[in-house]
Amino acid sequence: MSSTMTLTGRLTAAPELRFSPSGVAVAAFTIVTSRRVKDQATNEWTDADTTYWDCKAFKQLAENIVESLDKGLEVVAVGRAVQESWEDKQTGQKRSKISVRIDAIGPSLRSATAKVSKASGGSGRGKQDAYAAARQASSREGLDDPWGASPASGQQGPGGWPEEPPF
Repeated sequence: MSSTMTLTGRLTAAPELRFSPSGVAVAAFTIVTSRRVKDQATNEWTDADTTYWDCKAFKQLAENIVESLDKGLEVVAVGRAVQESWEDKQTGQKRSKISVRIDAIGPSLRSATAKVSKASGGSGRGKQDAYAAARQASSREGLDDPWGASPASGQQGPGGWPEEPPF
């Protein structure tokens, strides 16, 4: 059992999406981490302790990563270290490496902005369906605010408004 770790770094390339023989989505990518240090003699900043972390994510998270993240983006990732073992096809030697199994990841907002939208599929769709009509009416009227339109008929709570927020 391994401990949870948090990585803050940049993606070295766009994440690659593959599918296992059983059809499970797998995203593979590398995060490079380093710390900036100032050389007192030259008064210049340099990178120190640079480490490249091979990462994998599975299922819906894998698909969301490939759809949302790209090369060079600074990310914050939470995962756990796992040891992968295999046999080299050419030499027959046993090989192993440590990689990071990603549980959650997102863009770092330190030097970027992000507009977040809920991915299609997954759980919790029932509550969202109650707001579909209100969102469509808002978008037709040029409003980005789902609270800016009247509630869908039959989905009203006390006061004529939905009982639950649309998220």
